[in-house]
Amino acid sequence: MTRSDPTLGARRPVQIAAMVVGAVFLLVGIAGFIPGLTTNYDQLQFAGHMSSALLLGVFQVSILHNIVHLLFGAAGVAMARTATGARNYLIGGGVIYAVLWLYGLLIGQDAPANFVPVNNADDWLHFVLAIGMIGLGVLLGRNRRALD
Repeated sequence: MTRSDPTLGARRPVQIAAMVVGAVFLLVGIAGFIPGLTTNYDQLQFAGHMSSALLLGVFQVSILHNIVHLLFGAAGVAMARTATGARNYLIGGGVIYAVLWLYGLLIGQDAPANFVPVNNADDWLHFVLAIGMIGLGVLLGRNRRALD
């Protein structure tokens, strides 16, 4: 944005998208620490596939997994301050989730390498997040002149 920009202070769609995605990750990270929203809460481990805690009874979580969601959410909110940062967050975050999707497909769910931890529901959610975040970043951030 330039000082002569009449929309100074107005958020661009890519910034709003990054803010919303970041806020959702913050909520998910918090929800992972709330008994009831997280079933088997008493079995929540710091990390690894031994954590039997399930967010919404579906997605395997651990303390580390919840912390990663919180940090990822905070990054989204912070990077949404600029259009370029928002675009980079969405596309870069989408790439990270694509890697996590592949990671989840390639490792055994009971393998020591499953330190995040992830299950089938997590794997396919990561795929949807990868496609959605990259799509938002590309579609909403495609006009380079509209970015900062």
